[in-house]
Amino acid sequence: MKTNPKGIVGAPVTPFAPDGRVDLGTFGKQVNFLVEKGVHVLAHPMHIGESISLTREEQRDLAKCLVDSARGRVPVYVNVSAAGTGLALDLARYCEKAGAAGIVLLPPYHWKPPKEAHIDHFMTIGGGVGIQMIAYNNTGAVHIEIGHDVLAHLIERLPNFVGLKDASFHMKYFTEACRVSSELSPGFSVFTGVEYLLPSMPLGGAGAFSACAEVAPRFTLRLYEACARGDLAAARPLQYKMSKLLNLLMQNYPATIKYAMQVMGRPVGETRKPILPLDAGAKKEVERTLDSLGVLAEEPRGW
Repeated sequence: MKTNPKGIVGAPVTPFAPDGRVDLGTFGKQVNFLVEKGVHVLAHPMHIGESISLTREEQRDLAKCLVDSARGRVPVYVNVSAAGTGLALDLARYCEKAGAAGIVLLPPYHWKPPKEAHIDHFMTIGGGVGIQMIAYNNTGAVHIEIGHDVLAHLIERLPNFVGLKDASFHMKYFTEACRVSSELSPGFSVFTGVEYLLPSMPLGGAGAFSACAEVAPRFTLRLYEACARGDLAAARPLQYKMSKLLNLLMQNYPATIKYAMQVMGRPVGETRKPILPLDAGAKKEVERTLDSLGVLAEEPRGW
């Protein structure tokens, strides 16, 4: 029986060549970098990967490259979210054939459907494939919450529903998600949206979808490991430092992350519009903050 995912989920950015095309060669190097540096799982294209700026053909090409580049070393999940249920199901089936361990799925955004349609969206897609499904709660982006009653309904009816990514950054929601899921399905994985690990893991959190492993993988893994072993004295200063790094990287997201990767010797090109590249002042702030946090001195350079 397949185990549920847990730990640090590496979420690659999508590299673009100067002409704007997806750079699959650099994407493959990025996947290999994250695996070699110790992430436990991979997921793409999340919002850090500019998912809503990719064509369907690009999504398929990237999904295949993700699976091929990981080479079975860690489980890989593909974000198949779409406003249309059929579109998401079609991509999910492609990813299953390509060899992905599972899919990541937002609620059906834009339409603001009633709860019944909301549940049907997840049931149709999750029930239409034989691989695992992680639901994605991101109310700030799509303005639809995966209610705890919906979460319970899906856990009880979808055996391949194994996890939730919660990007609400709302402790009440996260706590209730952990409580509800632990009562119905021990081992169900509830991830926090980025590396707020010290507040989340003692509640039963499984880890985080990482915004920082691209830039500072050693630091990210140290924080996770301290939380996993319950070493609060070690974890607290690491979490405070992580919060400073997140405060930087979440600005002009994900352009700031892409520039920070360039500073670390891992260039991945610019973001697609409407996300604009950093100006000179913002670039200097990235360099200053990475230096002050010890990232320039302590983290790996290049691929």
